[in-house]
Amino acid sequence: MEHFIIALQQTFSLTSLLMVFGGTLLGTVLGALPGLGSIVGISICLPFTYTMGSVPAIALLLGVYAGSIYGGSISSVLINTPGTPQSAATAIEGYPMALQGKAGEAIGWATMSSVLGGLFSCLVLLVAAPQLASVASKFGAVEMFALIFLGLSSISTLASGSKIKGIFSGFVGLALALIGQDPITGEMRFTFDSFALMSGIDLIPVVVGAFAISEILSRVDAISRSQKVNPIRCEKLILPGFRAYKGRYWQLLKSSMIGAGIGILPGAGATAAAFIAYGESQRSSPNRKNFGKGEPDGIIAAEASNNAVTGGALVPSLALGLPGDAVTAIMLATLILHGIVPGSRLMQDSPSTVYAAFLTLTLANILLIPCGIIVMRAFAHLLRMPEQLFLPTICLLCMLGAYAGRMNPVDFYVTFAAGIMGIVFRYFSVPIAPMVIGLVLGFQFEFSLRQALIITGGNPLLMLTDHPIAAGLFILTVVIQAGPYVSDKFFPTKALAVPETEEAS
Repeated sequence: MEHFIIALQQTFSLTSLLMVFGGTLLGTVLGALPGLGSIVGISICLPFTYTMGSVPAIALLLGVYAGSIYGGSISSVLINTPGTPQSAATAIEGYPMALQGKAGEAIGWATMSSVLGGLFSCLVLLVAAPQLASVASKFGAVEMFALIFLGLSSISTLASGSKIKGIFSGFVGLALALIGQDPITGEMRFTFDSFALMSGIDLIPVVVGAFAISEILSRVDAISRSQKVNPIRCEKLILPGFRAYKGRYWQLLKSSMIGAGIGILPGAGATAAAFIAYGESQRSSPNRKNFGKGEPDGIIAAEASNNAVTGGALVPSLALGLPGDAVTAIMLATLILHGIVPGSRLMQDSPSTVYAAFLTLTLANILLIPCGIIVMRAFAHLLRMPEQLFLPTICLLCMLGAYAGRMNPVDFYVTFAAGIMGIVFRYFSVPIAPMVIGLVLGFQFEFSLRQALIITGGNPLLMLTDHPIAAGLFILTVVIQAGPYVSDKFFPTKALAVPETEEAS
C-alpha cells in the first residue's frame, strides 16, 4: 500500500500531469496526421526525457503512445485517411457514417471505444501482468502461425458482396508482402534489382495510397464531371451514452480482449489486432449486414482493440523485458536509461514506478476525450476549406506522411501506385481492407509458417498433436468461420436500432 501511495503522489504531481496531458495531445495530433504516429511521436519526445525523472518521462511517452493510436481515427472518419495503419479498419465504417452527416457520432463512438478499450487493458496490466507474461512466453512459431492464420481467416468476411473478391484482395496483400528479403534464406525476391525495394513494401504508403489518395482522386473526378460531392461537416463530438451501448457490450468486451491478448504477444501489433477484431465483429455482430455502410459495431471493434493493445504490449515489456512492439522497445530503453531494469524482478525492485505506469496509462486514456475534442475542432476548420485547396493540402500531407516513415523515395511511387490500385478496386467493387490485412500479416504468416515446418520436420499434423495452444487456435478458427452460418440458420436475429446519443462539446 505504501508503494501505491507513492505512485499516486508521483503520478499526480504537476510535472507528471503536464507531461501526460501534453503527450496525449501531441500523440493525438500526430496520429491524426497521415503517415505519422507512435514511432514519430516517441522519437520526438525521447531526447526530452533524458533530463526528467523516471515517472514524468514514462508519463510523456505513454501519453504519446495512447494518443497516437487513437488520433488516427479522427482523420479516418473525417477524410477517409487513416492517420496510422491501425486506424485503417476504423475508416471502413467511420467514413460512411461521416458521409451520412454523422461524423460527430462516428468520432464519438471511436473516442468512447478507445477510452474503454484502453481502460480495459490497464485493468489487465494491473491484475494479471505476471501470469499473462508467462503465457506469452509459451507462444513459439507454431502458435504464432495459428494465431496469424486466425487473423487471415477474416479476409473472406470483409467483402460486402462476393467473397471471391475479398479473397482476391487478400492475396494481393500477401503478394505485396513477399517483396523484399526472404525471411529465412535472406535472398531477394521481386525487387527487380532495385536497392530501394530490398526492405520490402512499407505498410504506411499502401494504406495512405489505397484509402486517402484513391479518395482524393475519386473526389477530383467527381468535381471534374460537375457531380455533387457530399461535403463532410463536423462541429461537435457526440459521445454515445450508456443506452447506445445496449446490445453492443459484448462486442466492446470481446474486441478489448482481442486487443489486449494480441498486444501481449511480442511483435503482433495494434494493426493486426484492429483487423482481427473487426473481422470477428463482422462475423458475429447482429448488425453484420450493415457493415461497410457505417455500422458503429465496426468502429467499436477497431478502436477498442487497437487501444487495448497499449496495456497488453506493456505486459511482456515490464514483466519479461521483451518489447511488444517498436514503441515499447523505445520505452524499455528509456526505463534502462533511468536505472530501471525491466524483467521478473521489476515489481520487487521498483514497485512504485510500476504502479505509476499503470496509473499514468489509465489517466492518458481518460484524457483522450478532451484531446479528441481539441483536435477534432482543428480538423473541423480544415474541412471548411474550399475543395480546390482542401484536396491538394490533404494530398501533400499524405505524401509527406508516407515518406516520413522510412525516408525512402520509393514510398512516393508506392503511395501513388496504391492510390491507382484503390481506384481500380473501387470501380470493380473489390474491398480494400483484405489487401491491407494480407500485407499486415503476410510477412509474419510466411515467417512463422516456415519456422513451424522446420520445427515439425515438415509434418503439419504435428502442429495439432504436439502443440495444444496451436490446435486450440485452429479449432477456434473453424468455429468462428462456421458460427455465423449456423446462427443465421438456427438462430436468426434482427439488427439493433441505433439508440440516442449524448452530445459533448
